[in-house]
Amino acid sequence: MSGPGTGERRLAGQSVVVLGGTAGIGLETARRAHEAGADLIVTARDPDRLSRVGRELGARTFAFDLNDADQLARFFTTLPGQVDHVLVSGAGPRYLPFAELDIGTIRHGVERIVLSVQIAQLAKAALRPTGSLLLIGGTGGRRPSAGPLISAVTAALPALVRSLALELAPARVNLIAPGFVDTPLSATLLGDGLDERREQLRATLPIQRVVGPADVAALAVDLMTNTAVTGATFDIDGGQQLVEG
Repeated sequence: MSGPGTGERRLAGQSVVVLGGTAGIGLETARRAHEAGADLIVTARDPDRLSRVGRELGARTFAFDLNDADQLARFFTTLPGQVDHVLVSGAGPRYLPFAELDIGTIRHGVERIVLSVQIAQLAKAALRPTGSLLLIGGTGGRRPSAGPLISAVTAALPALVRSLALELAPARVNLIAPGFVDTPLSATLLGDGLDERREQLRATLPIQRVVGPADVAALAVDLMTNTAVTGATFDIDGGQQLVEG
């Protein structure tokens, strides 16, 4: 697969929908798809940020909350015909210990699975047969110490993707599973501890640098264009699972 910086217009003449595309991985994927020649459709909750991204990338934009099932369904009905690729970005469950879980937090965390299934149902009719659906998961929850909620969701997503690859065939379904990615969301969650975390990862990761949104975006575009891959989970964590921390 190609790496960051590839200038090929591999998505020329294809349409890419980025659900949650105004920050972090979603925004970088939208940018990379734009560079590859795609016709972009980007969604997000914040209309002002969405408008700026739309102008930057020449994208059609739709402002709504992905977690609103009715608004999500309406969005898919407004698409101008079938599309080629759909990427689902956005935050997943938080890392919380068992003692800090309440029923609202648990339901919110499991909503990631519910949302993924709903999007797959809507995408089945919206995707061209040669297209793809890409979900974003993670690797941190594979450690039991991450907490039961995120561990359960992390384990569920690869199984879900394998099943959806059969249900949506011949369209393809794959999962990208990052570790720590240096995004605005990471900065918000870590606050003053962000620089310390970056230094720790540079010192311990086999790649000796921090994974950024552009790394994940490059993989996303590769998976959109590789028509032989479906039902797979792709880890992109710089070797974080191989070392402590």
